[in-house]
Amino acid sequence: MSQRPFRILGVQQIAVGSPDRKRLEKLWCDLLGIPAHKTYINTNENVNELILHLGKDSSCVEIDLMQPIDPEKSPKVHLPPLNHIGLWVDKLQEAMNYLEQKGVRFTPGGIRKGASGYPVCFIHPKGNEESPLGGEGVLIELVEAPSGLFDSSIK
Repeated sequence: MSQRPFRILGVQQIAVGSPDRKRLEKLWCDLLGIPAHKTYINTNENVNELILHLGKDSSCVEIDLMQPIDPEKSPKVHLPPLNHIGLWVDKLQEAMNYLEQKGVRFTPGGIRKGASGYPVCFIHPKGNEESPLGGEGVLIELVEAPSGLFDSSIK
C-alpha cells in the first residue's frame, strides 16, 4: 500500500455493518489507515466483528466493522440505521485526491463549507462502476481539522 498523504485524526464512536466485512476493511483499514485491534465473534449476537482502535488510552475510539455470521438471522448487523460518520482529517484536499485515485466514490459538490464552518466532503454510501468503493451504505463526512485542534504529535 502506498503512503497516504493525509491522516485521520479523530472520530466519534461508530459501528457499521456489511454482508461482506472485507469491503469495509478495504476502505477503513487499507485506504483510511485505521489499525485493527482485535476480532470479536458472538453467535448470540450474530456478529463477526473487527474492532479498530483510533487514538490511545482515554482518547481511544472504537470503530466496529460488523458482518453477520448468518445474514438471514437477527440481529441483522449489516443493516445499520446510520446517517453518517464524521472524521477529522489533517489534509482534506490531499485525502480526497488520494482516495479518488484509489477508486473511492464521493458525493457531488466536492469540498465545501460544512454546517460547523469547516471544509468538508463526503464519501458516497455506495460505489458505482466508475468508483467502486464507497461507505458500504454509510455516508462518511471528511472534515478538515483546524490547526491546533489536535496535538501535532499524533501519528
